[in-house]
Amino acid sequence: MTEQGDNPIQAEITTFRGVILRSTGSWYQVSEWETRQVYGCRAGGRLRLTGERSTNPLAVGDVVRFEAANVSDAGLITEREERSNAIIRRSVNLSKESHVVAANLDRAFLIATVSHPPTSTGFIDRFLVTAEAYGIPTTVVFNKCDLSQSNPSDADALAYMTELYETAGYDVLQVSALSEMGLSDLKSAIADSGINMLSGHSGVGKTTLINQLLPGLELRTGDVSSSHQKGKHTTTYAEMFPLPSGGYLIDTPGIKGFGLVQLEKDHLHHYFPEMFALLSECKFHNCLHRSEPKCAVRSAVEQGVIGEERYANYLDLYENFDAETNYR
Repeated sequence: MTEQGDNPIQAEITTFRGVILRSTGSWYQVSEWETRQVYGCRAGGRLRLTGERSTNPLAVGDVVRFEAANVSDAGLITEREERSNAIIRRSVNLSKESHVVAANLDRAFLIATVSHPPTSTGFIDRFLVTAEAYGIPTTVVFNKCDLSQSNPSDADALAYMTELYETAGYDVLQVSALSEMGLSDLKSAIADSGINMLSGHSGVGKTTLINQLLPGLELRTGDVSSSHQKGKHTTTYAEMFPLPSGGYLIDTPGIKGFGLVQLEKDHLHHYFPEMFALLSECKFHNCLHRSEPKCAVRSAVEQGVIGEERYANYLDLYENFDAETNYR
């Protein structure tokens, strides 16, 4: 910010509205709402966020007010508007409760792979539960499907997992970033004027997909470790990129674990849509679908209407809800 005395004419400070594109430590890149001009900003001393317990009270996707004299000077963020939602995970910093991955999302795309590296249904369900709890529509995207379909066991696993989540009510896409299989469907699913987030384990191909969706961006990608079948981190912080249609696309660092935060244990089954839909048919209005008599959910599992693995993951989440460490 221009200081008094540096120039005979003091630059006029203007207040802008914008959205955070990137956050690195205490430094933020903010896109001005109308012009999309990007300003470098810091959090101003007047910024007060009461009750904030996350490691990053300002996150990618946050809509903020900031002051700046011109684009070449550092701006000051003075206000964060109320969030419509956020994807939140347990922080690795045990002194804090949570870490906000991204805020104000119109849709999340969970990128998963059957192999190279494998994504467990346990991880997928933990992500989906969090998205349901915060009202974020989610599409499950299986990437590297050209590789999966060339291997009989992987092809069977892909078909099984696709059916598992379609039966649960989720939109499921099968794509390949390298062969461009299914990319037109993914492009169509991305909201034209909203904020869209791609997330998942490291190595599942999020960044490669973004490079295909936004030609010319050329984000750095990495290989999967051959010894551990785990992805090597290439994205080190969440970053949001403008879409030509007017919306935004967020690339996130690979998430190893997704611990549940700020949820109530006895409401956990509310975030499994196919189970919640049957709650009124259970004998007890507060049925937890564990051992209660005349439980419609357990009957649906026995009849194959609800996926057995989804139900098993629900029971596992319930039993381990109070665990302090990230779920894997």
